[in-house]
Amino acid sequence: MATPQLNPVMEPLSWMLGTWLSDPPGDGTFTTMKPFQYLEEVHISHVGQPMLNFSFNAFHPDTRKPMHRECGFIRLKPDTNKVAFISAQNTGLVEVEEGEVNGQELSIASHSIARISFAKKPHVEQVSAHRARIQLVDITRKFRLNSDGKLEQTVSMATTTQPMTQHLHITYKKVTP
Repeated sequence: MATPQLNPVMEPLSWMLGTWLSDPPGDGTFTTMKPFQYLEEVHISHVGQPMLNFSFNAFHPDTRKPMHRECGFIRLKPDTNKVAFISAQNTGLVEVEEGEVNGQELSIASHSIARISFAKKPHVEQVSAHRARIQLVDITRKFRLNSDGKLEQTVSMATTTQPMTQHLHITYKKVTP
């Protein structure tokens, strides 16, 4: 089967396509946990539809034991720089994040969060003031392609017990287009 052509709507995010491996291991921290490192493999692909498909698979750097898993879709509102990031995680969290792509940088923040009833605490908390000018969010992400052609991701979050704090930072090298 031939590789489908990228839908033109998705061209502003084409720099994200490919398989990426952490290089070096990513760093994780949060006020309620010990700092840790992790390896991650990322697949970002398309099937010709106006969206990208993604999967993030994290592993322990020493044991290679599977850790965090996340998969979903990235959609771009046609003729704008508005982006939606829709993900399901093995922790029982499902979220929609929205934001903007500007050049080779994608910045998104929580829009909606749902979780299974027996998710591990403390929960990531959705807090928003829809009628106010200020909207508080609980997860933010930034992806950017750096000058070395590597993809960087930074994730910050707030929980029911902690304010917004950087949680993860990782750099990936591209291994397949």
